[in-house]
Amino acid sequence: MKKILIVSASPRKNSNSEALARAFAEGAKAAGNEVELVSLRGKTVNFCRGCFVCQEKLRCVIRDDADAICQKALDADVLVFATPIYYYEMSGQLKTLLDRLNPLFPSDYAFRDVYVLSAAAEDEAYVPQRAVSGVEGWVECFERARLAGTVFMGGVTEAGENPEHPALEEARRLGRNA
Repeated sequence: MKKILIVSASPRKNSNSEALARAFAEGAKAAGNEVELVSLRGKTVNFCRGCFVCQEKLRCVIRDDADAICQKALDADVLVFATPIYYYEMSGQLKTLLDRLNPLFPSDYAFRDVYVLSAAAEDEAYVPQRAVSGVEGWVECFERARLAGTVFMGGVTEAGENPEHPALEEARRLGRNA
């Protein structure tokens, strides 16, 4: 059994990227894993100050919701980031959280596999590339971790627009195999 933390970075309730997160969670739970899905919607995640105190203390000096998420990420075997694609990039909410996960860098983090789930109005294959690349850059800082998989749901705009989109089954499959 693995401990899986899924972070949904969409500000919209029932968004398409959150649907991917829920599908991944379904697959992971069906495989017997312990799964926690955390939404950034309604959370306070302030910008990193760049003070690097976290590198010594293994905890950020800013006391907001990012601190609790960071502690959950520390103990997770698998991290999953679900994001809408805005202007061909991950949401600002996710980028801000990734910056705030800096206390993980010098820690004895448990995660080895990282997944990226994304959704966008555009449906060309290149649409998620920059978002995935941004997360890959973050993952490369953790030498024991790897980008284990990605799923892209393209051609969706309104929340919950396509409940039969094939990307949802792909997310479930990745979750089962995580």
